[in-house]
Amino acid sequence: MTAPRVFLVDDHRLFLSGVRNELADEFEIVGDAGDVDDAIAAIRHTTPDVVLLDVHMPGGGGLAVMQAVHSEQPNVRFLALSVSDAPEDVIAVVRAGARGYVTKNIAPAELRDAINRVHQGDAVFSPRLAGFVLDAFAGIPAEPLDPELDQLTPREREVLRLIARGFAYKQVARRLDISVKTVETHVSAVLRKLQLSNRYELTTWASDRRLI
Repeated sequence: MTAPRVFLVDDHRLFLSGVRNELADEFEIVGDAGDVDDAIAAIRHTTPDVVLLDVHMPGGGGLAVMQAVHSEQPNVRFLALSVSDAPEDVIAVVRAGARGYVTKNIAPAELRDAINRVHQGDAVFSPRLAGFVLDAFAGIPAEPLDPELDQLTPREREVLRLIARGFAYKQVARRLDISVKTVETHVSAVLRKLQLSNRYELTTWASDRRLI
């Protein structure tokens, strides 16, 4: 059987290189990209079987890639690979059309198996995440979902995570390709919506919800 043609998307080049090395013996790696625009253009050009896709990247993240590609190339299957195991991330990606979602602590052999299964049409999730998806599509809110978090826009959530991880405003601005002033505006909105007073409270809030 022909090896699945796989495209890799991740904005961390060292991680991307490691994944490519792990997968190269079993799959045909047709390309990789480190940002949203490059990924969309290259996926359109290469038409891979499976796209292994980081969720959180500047410029709209994995959702933006899927939204741009999915309607034009419905046969391309997406497998999300992320550090985040937040229910809202999992559910948003699945609703956008991903066939699976696994976290970056996955073992190499398990990742290879997940890619093969997605290529064959299966839905694949890390064990802890499967319940979120089942609950969401059964119309039952997953227990970890938080109405406070649901107030935030996707970009505000990106800023929240980076600030909570200790990034300075300038670093957040560079990673998300926005101005420092825009970062400040998002942080102010997050603090207001969550009724928090400062960065320390924001970090504690995010840590308690395993968003970091």
